[in-house]
Amino acid sequence: MARESKSNTSPIDIDGLQQLMELMEKHEVSEVKIQEGETKYVLRRGAQYVAGPTAPVHFATATAAAPTPAASAAPAVSAAPSSAEDSGLIEIKSPTVGTFYKAPTPEEPAFVNVGDQVNPKTTVCIVEAMKVFNQIPAGISGTIEKILLVDGDTVEFGQPMFLVKP
Repeated sequence: MARESKSNTSPIDIDGLQQLMELMEKHEVSEVKIQEGETKYVLRRGAQYVAGPTAPVHFATATAAAPTPAASAAPAVSAAPSSAEDSGLIEIKSPTVGTFYKAPTPEEPAFVNVGDQVNPKTTVCIVEAMKVFNQIPAGISGTIEKILLVDGDTVEFGQPMFLVKP
């Protein structure tokens, strides 16, 4: 990370931060500490980290690598059922870590509801990571049988979000 300038602009180089997070994800590094003069930065990824009273003054939590553009945010699809009652259903899994939202805004209707038909390009939800809202396509055709999360839930990479009957 580098400072952009000594003026009142942001002391964080966002592009450098995103590159560092990508490297952390690629090499499965969970924590990086950087000190620049008297300013300290701690980057952590993973749900097990929560900022507490002992967190450094300049604290940034990286819960994911740089978000992927919506066009390439293809969710993982699994035919493995999560329980006996769900046999024959396919899971739509999160392609990234972030916060789950079933609608574009709180005032708008959900992208999909139980019983809705979807195709591979149907947007089923948004996963927000670092203020980037990634629209998640279904990736498969079928009928939404279950929505496994509610708005504001934290979602992990590969976590099932929906169950679809093909």
